[in-house]
Amino acid sequence: MQLDTARRIGTPEGIELSLPVAGPVPRALAWLIDLALRGGILIAISIVAGILGQFGGGLILIAAFALEWLFPAWCEVKMDGATPGKKAIGLRVLHDDGTPVRWPAAMTRNLLRAIDFLPLFYAFGLISTLINRDFKRLGDLAAHTIVVYREAKPHHFSVPAAPPLAPPVPLALEEQRAVLDFAERSNGLTAERAEELAELAEPLLAGSHRDAASLRLIRIANHLIGRK
Repeated sequence: MQLDTARRIGTPEGIELSLPVAGPVPRALAWLIDLALRGGILIAISIVAGILGQFGGGLILIAAFALEWLFPAWCEVKMDGATPGKKAIGLRVLHDDGTPVRWPAAMTRNLLRAIDFLPLFYAFGLISTLINRDFKRLGDLAAHTIVVYREAKPHHFSVPAAPPLAPPVPLALEEQRAVLDFAERSNGLTAERAEELAELAEPLLAGSHRDAASLRLIRIANHLIGRK
């Protein structure tokens, strides 16, 4: 069993991206949500089209085709790589190189669901995801796409309030930024880890202050942001 499902991609700019790959279970849940949504829309269309006789029957067939084969591809291209089901689970489709999915790939991966479904209940697709390190079904392999988890929204850090303290030595801009970064993230650290990191800033700990190393850096951070 794979414990690390992150796929690492090197960009032409020399930046390495880490994409958390989605396994078969969340993808199946997303598919079930999409299936229920498509079914509900088709039922609504059928009720309205039922009063139109044979013409209405033709509309139902066209709607069923569009919902099954075109609607998912449209969502992936126009809705940031996600059908409603994928969006609800927190997934999105990307090209193998990490770029947003486009029409050719979206159409390929969705049309090939017909093969993934064989012989029944997505058997081929499931087998493919289980033996592939990136959990790709056959449609993904042909389209060179990958399904990943959406990036979590960035946390908004803030400097904890404390009596400001001027640093005992002048600080370069990079050093000021390091102190602020530590203070902003200190609430997410254990007390022991915060002290361990704070003690690395040895020049700022000189003097007769009795504050813990982490508290002293937080006080200096308060001074740097202009708190009184």
